[in-house]
Amino acid sequence: MALFNKIASRLGNCVKCRGIASLSALPETHQMLQKTCRDFAEGELKPIAAKTDREHLYPKDQIKKMGELGLMAISVPESLGGTGLDYLAYAIAMEEISRGCASAGVIMSVNNSLYLGPVEKWGNEEQKEKFIRPFTTGDRVGCFALSEPGNGSDAGAASTTARTVGNDYILNGTKSWITNGYESEAVVVFATTDKSLKHKGISAFLLPKPIKGLDLGKKEDKLGIRGSSTCSLIFEDCQVPKESMLGAPGSGFKIAMMTLDSGRIGIASQALGIAQAALEVAAEYASKRLAFGKPILKLQTIQNKLAEMALQLESARLLTWRAAWLKDNKMNYTKEAAMAKLAASEAATALSHQCIQILGGMGYVSDMPAERFYRDARITEIYEGTSEIQKLVICGNLIKELAL
Repeated sequence: MALFNKIASRLGNCVKCRGIASLSALPETHQMLQKTCRDFAEGELKPIAAKTDREHLYPKDQIKKMGELGLMAISVPESLGGTGLDYLAYAIAMEEISRGCASAGVIMSVNNSLYLGPVEKWGNEEQKEKFIRPFTTGDRVGCFALSEPGNGSDAGAASTTARTVGNDYILNGTKSWITNGYESEAVVVFATTDKSLKHKGISAFLLPKPIKGLDLGKKEDKLGIRGSSTCSLIFEDCQVPKESMLGAPGSGFKIAMMTLDSGRIGIASQALGIAQAALEVAAEYASKRLAFGKPILKLQTIQNKLAEMALQLESARLLTWRAAWLKDNKMNYTKEAAMAKLAASEAATALSHQCIQILGGMGYVSDMPAERFYRDARITEIYEGTSEIQKLVICGNLIKELAL
């Protein structure tokens, strides 16, 4: 925890948790982390969030500073260059960063959950040294390539193939919707090594970028989260050594599903950050906007909206923290992660919608951040498993628990 100790030494015992009352019940380490991340978001991310969105800019300098704070590898052990904190700390940090800039949040989430997570869990010592340590500082980020043009939610139907040629594998196929696709310098990619085994014939590979035989598709012009590039990865006879395989042959589907469980906690936390920002903007505007001779905050209709927003946000936050707690305590958390992701993403969309409604015409123009919150929120209900997929995961696990 060397990096985090630097944070703590600067903060001392000064902890202020405005906006998240329940945080005061958590350990001091987590409270200090929240304060550090909130201060960083206020000073470094909120001022550039609108420009990042408007001009589709990757916030390189801010990501580097996040790395210096230890935020790009929060749960990675110190022995590998990480911060060595737990997943609850990660969830808290993700929310605060995303409250300032949702694009920075997803860049951080992918590097922590989807890239470093599987490499740390399934990589051998050589892979960990090569593909983890350089990716903890914010100088480099990784990406995760599972989805394909024809099977976004059907992870077991990977049409990308990896065939054996001597001591190498030859990869062919296209992966789509890859977050950090342009900026990343390494990728965890999933390909079918034995089609006859269906999902048990999928393997994971760990590749540097750029590499011969791997081309990038066009940058997608997206509704929101515009500071993070999204593109396709196109493999055409991409030759990699057998040592590039991550984990055992045929374990790719298991690696992908377990990684997505962790990733859903990250995206839930990103959604919480967007929702928290929307609630704060709505409440502040309502306290200043006059109608019928008084602030609209005094109107019962507005009070009802804010109360419902706060209830939905806090409920989703507790679900997210519970999923993180279960992971930290090495308990099954698949259902809870899906619940958290479903609740938080729907809260982000609902709260940003109500934020626009409370602001009225001002919510519809880009002079205010409300419309950006709404655009950023929508993808949280789609990536790392749509809301419909989360419901299938929840029900599937519920059936097992009830032995039906």
